[in-house]
Amino acid sequence: MIIDTHCHYDMMPNPEVYIRNVERKGDIAIGMTNLPSHFQMGYPFIKLLHNVRLSLGFHPLLISDNQNELKLFGKMLDKTSYIGEIGLDFSKEGYSTRNIQIDVLSQLLIMLKGKNKILSVHSRRAEKTLLELLKKYEIKNVIFHWYSGPVNIIKEIVEQGYYFSINEAMTLSENGRKIIAAIPRERILTETDAPYNSYCSIRNVLEYVHLSERDIHENFMKLINRLKYLK
Repeated sequence: MIIDTHCHYDMMPNPEVYIRNVERKGDIAIGMTNLPSHFQMGYPFIKLLHNVRLSLGFHPLLISDNQNELKLFGKMLDKTSYIGEIGLDFSKEGYSTRNIQIDVLSQLLIMLKGKNKILSVHSRRAEKTLLELLKKYEIKNVIFHWYSGPVNIIKEIVEQGYYFSINEAMTLSENGRKIIAAIPRERILTETDAPYNSYCSIRNVLEYVHLSERDIHENFMKLINRLKYLK
């Protein structure tokens, strides 16, 4: 069983064919959305499926121009256990809107505090700030998607009980390999980030990290089972 904890099948050329194939194979795919309105549009097509799920997202690079969707995020919140893609982006592309990002993300995390949710977060060039916000609002179940930040923060992320989703592109770069080496095996999950990532073979990731499909499934189920006990 292949488990893709972070993809954007709503942005693929033919989402219906993709999700039908995932269901047929018995694989698992957690689809991210970039805006609450995207989740609202996609949810009716996904809610009756077994292995394909849709996450409620608010991408940091789209926050500035779409703050009017905050209310919709709250309205959609109880329709899914998965939240993503949310987070912060302080790269050159997002730096000018960093303060707006922090403000809106803080409002999202207030909504999420104490909820039975699993978050997939974007953290590019904003790893420390994002981690501090997650700690401030006592967010329990987080997957750092395509982490590219300092290796020395990984230990603190792990101490919070958080996970990392690894894609093939990370295995092909020197920085990505250093990051992977610092992550405990029991905190590794797999992702594609398709269609945005052209290097997205999960089987190649498994081969690189010397983990089996069963290993990833066990890691994933440990995270899923936390939702039963979150107060």
